[in-house]
Amino acid sequence: MTFSIVGRCEQTGQLGIAISSSSIAVGARCPWVRAGVGAVATQNVTLPALGPQILDQLESAIDSAAALERALAANEWSEYRQVTVVDAQGRTAFFSGNQALGTYHAVAGKQCVAAGNMLAGAHVIEAMIPAFENATGHLADRLLAAMHAAIAAGGEAGPVHSAALKIAGEMSWPLVDLRVDWADDDPIGRLDGLWHAYKPQMQDYVTRALNPTAAPSYGVPGDE
Repeated sequence: MTFSIVGRCEQTGQLGIAISSSSIAVGARCPWVRAGVGAVATQNVTLPALGPQILDQLESAIDSAAALERALAANEWSEYRQVTVVDAQGRTAFFSGNQALGTYHAVAGKQCVAAGNMLAGAHVIEAMIPAFENATGHLADRLLAAMHAAIAAGGEAGPVHSAALKIAGEMSWPLVDLRVDWADDDPIGRLDGLWHAYKPQMQDYVTRALNPTAAPSYGVPGDE
């Protein structure tokens, strides 16, 4: 039902997730980021609570593997969960329970982890890691490159309908938080379009939050 990648940018320290699913509004339940702490994707038969619980553990200076293990141990039905983690140092961890749906797989790369279930094949996840590692540009561009590679490799066993991109920068709120909650086709392409529309405005929204007098206005009613 879902495939995703969590990753860290070595140059900026930004942490992020790109994710897509056959289910509606995957961005409402599965991606979790916290600036200077980590990024978590909790998927399959999703328990959203695992995201903040793992981030809380990471904030206590526990590494990714221990944070994941503790969170899974504190909750029932772990065999139904699939979870990936990258922390602020780029350390990774992942878990796929034995009740994960269909063909499932997870692979760690350099400061990234890709995982999925109900896949067209395990090779879908294998394709995501080199796509992320070899891509250039903003962390969002690299995460989306991995998602496009997954689709090119066959994606899910059925069509995907929602997608999300979430990145933590230096602030307490996400630097990027974009979602396609439902699309009959190509939600990843639509998410990519949202990112390219948002990218040139991204820093302006940070500026206006920190110093409204220095921020440009886009001249539209209700400009926020």
